[in-house]
Amino acid sequence: MHHARLSLGGAIPALATPFRPGDGALDAAALARLAERAVSRGAAGVVVCGSTGEAAAMTPDEQSRALHAVAEAVGHRVPVIAGATATGTAAAIALATAAEACGATALLCAAPPYLRPSQEGLRAHLRAVAGACGLPVILYDVPARAGVRFEDATITRLFEEGVIAAIKDATADLTRPLALRRLCGAELPQLSGDDATALAHRAAGGAGCISVTANLVPGLCAALQQAWDEQEIERARQLQDWLFPLHQALFAESNPGPVKAALGLLGLCDATPRLPLLRAGEATRAALHEALQGLMPMEDALARRRQAPRPARAAVLPAAWLPG
Repeated sequence: MHHARLSLGGAIPALATPFRPGDGALDAAALARLAERAVSRGAAGVVVCGSTGEAAAMTPDEQSRALHAVAEAVGHRVPVIAGATATGTAAAIALATAAEACGATALLCAAPPYLRPSQEGLRAHLRAVAGACGLPVILYDVPARAGVRFEDATITRLFEEGVIAAIKDATADLTRPLALRRLCGAELPQLSGDDATALAHRAAGGAGCISVTANLVPGLCAALQQAWDEQEIERARQLQDWLFPLHQALFAESNPGPVKAALGLLGLCDATPRLPLLRAGEATRAALHEALQGLMPMEDALARRRQAPRPARAAVLPAAWLPG
């Protein structure tokens, strides 16, 4: 089993899934607009129907419609990564094969939640999902949601066997990239799943971030990643400092409640998640409003610069934004 290697990096938003006010149905048009906005502002890929996208609260048909809408909006400009996590292997395989049919270019696959399988069970699960379709698999290690962590040795075996092509690491363990680089080499793209430590993850050997924050400020998140790529360390640190209050506010309550509230504040989609999640509380909304007030002028300025004729490096935040 040897799927194609993935070249992944940069800022990749884990897209929230908009639902229509009133009947709560999937708002595929709003989702397509979110994807287009992110890609036009510098996102290096998009994740659809992940945990931020409330996939666990969506039907398989809704997930297929969401993927199709995003694939149509994005075209072949960036990878469209489909969540393929379910409580059983057969259900995850069904999601994977449907994602391939709907135009996804890769899968994001976590451990089946609630079951807490052994490491050998995790390997068998990933092998079954990867073997059922032709898409490369990004392993999603998120023990806070899945209840089990992939051991480094398990990840190494899955990579050496060609089962996985990359990893999204949501453990916030900044020794993990160092350990996996030693075990797997630099050929395994390691993506952070934690916005607050995304820059530190790059310094430890990571390639980019699958980001909640990039739903809102994809240009600034892309600029941080580009600044690191170009070794403009002070600029990357300044961007990190500016973004940190927004990172904090977005995880003050269970994700994706806060990010949907923020998208609502920006007029990009309805703010209501599906039960059992509730709309973000007043204190969280106030913190989001304050953080966005400081960031959106810079985000919108970056968007205007990307649309204007420019030299290749102009997507990086202009030096004029940096305090003197």
